[in-house]
Order: sequence, then C-alpha cells, then structure tokens
Amino acid sequence: MHLAALLEGKMPTAREVRADLLIERLKEELKKFDGIKPPDWAYYTKTGSHKERPPIQEDWWYIRAASLLRTLYLRGEPVGVERLRTKYGGRKKRGVRPERFAKGSGHVIRLILQQLESLGLVEKVEGRGRRISPAGISLLDKLAGEIIKELNITPGKVVPP
Repeated sequence: MHLAALLEGKMPTAREVRADLLIERLKEELKKFDGIKPPDWAYYTKTGSHKERPPIQEDWWYIRAASLLRTLYLRGEPVGVERLRTKYGGRKKRGVRPERFAKGSGHVIRLILQQLESLGLVEKVEGRGRRISPAGISLLDKLAGEIIKELNITPGKVVPP
C-alpha cells in the first residue's frame, strides 16, 4: 500500500489511477481467466456500424472487457446494454452527407457482460441492467493498489502520461 494512503487511513481505489494503466493491467489479468474468450467471429467483426474496419489489436476483446468492467465500477449503479452501446458508439461516415452518431455493437457488449457475469465479476439486476459485484470491485481496487505502489503515485493527484 502507498505511504500516503496509509497516512490517510484509506485504501487506494480504481478511481485514483489513470484509465489506460488500469485497463492495460486488467486486460492482462482477464486473460488468465478461462471464462473470457473471444468467439471465432470476433476477429472479423466490427465493433459498431460506425466503424469501417475490425479492430487492429489481437486482444481487443480483453481490452473491451476491461473497459466495460471499469465503466461499471465508475458508474456504481446498474447499467443496461443500451447505455453501454451509446458509450462505445461514434460518428458514422455517410458519404457526402454529414456524419451522424451511431451506437456500438450490442452483441459484443452483451457477450462480454455475460462472460464477466459467469466469472462473478458482474451481477445482473432484474429490469435495471448489470452492476459490478463485490469481487469485481475487489479486483479493480487490488490492481489499482499495485499500480499506485509500482509507480509511486500520490492517490488523488492526476499525473500526466
């Protein structure tokens, strides 16, 4: 644990770590679980109708899973697939016409949430969506603590990349 966090008497949380660092570490942690595997079609599909090509990264499925888990952590309340589709959407090019917003792929988000649910990191709330479980909160806070300790970051202070 970081010295400043000890002095303040609180544990570091995932809110105190830069998103790129946490998602990268969480991605590597999720690869260790057997429950999260990209389907066969994941290497050929786009992540939304607004995209022109599939993702370039080989491990984009794990990056999206880590990002979804962090999003659920930050929201704290149940979130549905439609809200997450909006978060992962973007501008759709329409030729000579002006660009418009298009939502991201709901199938990708739904499958990843189901995989995270099978691992016990996410739990379903009937009629309201999904929220992060205590096991998921624990995992993110543990990883955030490791990152803070390794990089000697003062909690609560934003450090530019």
